[in-house]
Amino acid sequence: MLYELTVPAYVNGLKALSAQLDKALAWGADKGVGEQQLLVARLAPDMFPLAAQVRFTCMQAVQPATRLGGTGAPDFAEDVADFAGLQAQIADALAWLDTVDRTAIDSDPNRPVSFDLPNGMAFDMTALTYVRDWAQPQFYFHLVAAYAILRHMGVPLGKADYVGYMMAYLRPGTAPTG
Repeated sequence: MLYELTVPAYVNGLKALSAQLDKALAWGADKGVGEQQLLVARLAPDMFPLAAQVRFTCMQAVQPATRLGGTGAPDFAEDVADFAGLQAQIADALAWLDTVDRTAIDSDPNRPVSFDLPNGMAFDMTALTYVRDWAQPQFYFHLVAAYAILRHMGVPLGKADYVGYMMAYLRPGTAPTG
């Protein structure tokens, strides 16, 4: 159950983010907005810029699987200088998620999970509460922040760019026409 709540959702989100970055790069080239402008863009002065939001999204996709039993997770450099580097981080996260052992993640939803934050705060949870109350919100926070920064900069993204994977579940004959 924990695997199904995490890995496939993270794969969907990372693939959507990759497509959003492609769209942003093409839009920027057409509108004269450079990669550097997009990489350093942020929603508020005290928030991280796009490059960091993408890195954090990748980190939040691999951290839960690592804390729940996955091994060999990639590191994500802080000094990505272009969209190719962002796409490489996403590709590394996706490739690693493809190797995650479902049985290790699902072994026991009630097992203890503990983690410390850099500010000294420490948390003790079960695997299930960790996924529900920390891992999922953290992943989606950074994923949405990256999307929102791109929108804020003018990139023409819509909900279909965020949840395009839902088209796999569309009931035939129900899509709007025109």
